[in-house]
Amino acid sequence: MRRLILLGSTGSIGTQALDVVRDNPERFEVVGLAAGSNREALAAQAAEFGVEATALGAAEAAQLVRDIECDVVLNGITGSVGLAPTLAALEAGRTLALANKESLIVGGDLVTRLAAPGQIVPVDSEHSAIAQALRAGEPHEVRRLVLTASGGPFRGRRREELRDVTPAEALAHPTWDMGLVITTNSATLVNKGLEVIEASLLFGVPYDRIDVTVHPQSIVHSMVEFADGSTIAQASPPNMRLPISLGLDWPHRVAGVGVPLDWTTASMWTFEPLDSAAFPAVELAKTVGRAGGATPAVFNAANEQAVTAFHAGRIPFLGILDTVQAVLDRYTPDRGELTLDALLETERWARAEADRLLA
Repeated sequence: MRRLILLGSTGSIGTQALDVVRDNPERFEVVGLAAGSNREALAAQAAEFGVEATALGAAEAAQLVRDIECDVVLNGITGSVGLAPTLAALEAGRTLALANKESLIVGGDLVTRLAAPGQIVPVDSEHSAIAQALRAGEPHEVRRLVLTASGGPFRGRRREELRDVTPAEALAHPTWDMGLVITTNSATLVNKGLEVIEASLLFGVPYDRIDVTVHPQSIVHSMVEFADGSTIAQASPPNMRLPISLGLDWPHRVAGVGVPLDWTTASMWTFEPLDSAAFPAVELAKTVGRAGGATPAVFNAANEQAVTAFHAGRIPFLGILDTVQAVLDRYTPDRGELTLDALLETERWARAEADRLLA
């Protein structure tokens, strides 16, 4: 029986995690729940699962993690506000099932230095796929990581064809149902750039050995290429309950969380090179990741402000990455000690600078 604290329990990741718990009461016990602001939904979840310890907001969530004994903390909070709960979980020695990629990207070395080997279990479908594939070989045998991307709603379009796309079009993702920021990030491929940074931090693989391929069917979730030429891929129909369940009970699999592929019917999987001219976000993210320090925090914060401006009709679609690049060009890295306060201050600067440029 694994005792769980679920952060972001009323969001997509949290509610699907509760589905897994509901179907497997003999394996999991929820001992703590935290939501962003939805007090009513949080109360209903607490009543259903018999949970007395609840929290609202990231600060209370971090304190909940410190105060309540558990085996696994699932961080399903959206945005960099999830960094403090991530650090609290690692400091408390909990296994961290991490769906909040922003906390790792923004926290960078601050998070990886604090984490013990194997303490962070990825919940993103791509990184869960890599973690599963890595079990097929030894670390020194890994030649390359290959992350798959659906290509988003604008796959196949040239850069000039993206100038006049609308917010509604950017939110029409062909595979996943996500929130406004993540769905827009999938349209710009910023999300894939963030995942490249996350993959390097999680698995210790340098950026020149991490590739992205466009796979519109979203069946192969990512791959690992080994030194002998073998490529190990993890494939399944799109379903976040599979990586969530692995995060809750790693490395054990939970039966019945997903529907397997039907090998008795004809199907076709395609893989295409990423058009970096139309979608420069991945290469920009690699540059940001190599810079390290607080630079990824600047990248993430500026992007969030630009996405908000795009959906408010203040900038065109291509203006999102233009704004991010402009903020990065104005950033002078602080070579001092990387601390939580320093990161948060850098984030505030990046948001203010983005807002100034957007004004």
